[in-house]
Amino acid sequence: MTKKVEKQDILVLIDENKQKYLIYIEDLTQKKKGIGVFNPIDLIGQEYGKQIEIGSKQFWIIPASILDKLQTIKRRAQIILPRDAAQILMFCSIEPGHQVLEAGIGSGSLTLALANAVAPNGQVISYDARQDFIDHAMKNITQAQLQHYVKTKLKDVTKGIDESNLHAVILDIPNPWEAVEHAWNALKIGGYFSSYSPLISQVEHTVKKIRSYPFIEIQIKETIQRDLVVQEQGTRPSFNMLGHTGYLVFARKVL
Repeated sequence: MTKKVEKQDILVLIDENKQKYLIYIEDLTQKKKGIGVFNPIDLIGQEYGKQIEIGSKQFWIIPASILDKLQTIKRRAQIILPRDAAQILMFCSIEPGHQVLEAGIGSGSLTLALANAVAPNGQVISYDARQDFIDHAMKNITQAQLQHYVKTKLKDVTKGIDESNLHAVILDIPNPWEAVEHAWNALKIGGYFSSYSPLISQVEHTVKKIRSYPFIEIQIKETIQRDLVVQEQGTRPSFNMLGHTGYLVFARKVL
């Protein structure tokens, strides 16, 4: 049976150029760049998977996935891309019910991925030293309807961590080495530390600090992504390879 759009659904409209628009069905006329002025409630009753016309453009109506939510956030700070977020989720073993702390909320992209992973009974605690970043990120998180799994604090993680017995501490800050001690104290045994840094010098400082505490399974990774183009005459790698974004450091707490 084909599912139809209902009130309070979260969906994505995808146009013929593969541009995505995240929509929360509520009774509120809005103006979206690329779509125009429309009332999302008019979409109620439309069948998912079908193409409809809004204004003069055609859109497919699809239930929003976590990837859709990540790809449609409004950026203010540089974001952690899905390819790096996926590595963090796997190598920090983030699961439903976990208590996870991140520092450096940015635009909220990693927060979205973490919140989706810990739901329905876990929590992401997000520290940031800038209230404007917190406010902007929470708008993105609320648009994705994941705000119930996120708690924010206006706090510098290098000055300390209030929480304890955490499953993971994940840092996206310029100086992660200054928070390693606090992370070790806040983690449960077997919990994971991770940091994201664009510069190898930051990695070196961080790993040196990690090695001065009881951590094992220390790993440093860089994810390079290359798509393939499949055509009638053959297949070749895409010329638009996604190269360096940042280095990921992982470690696991022991006694």
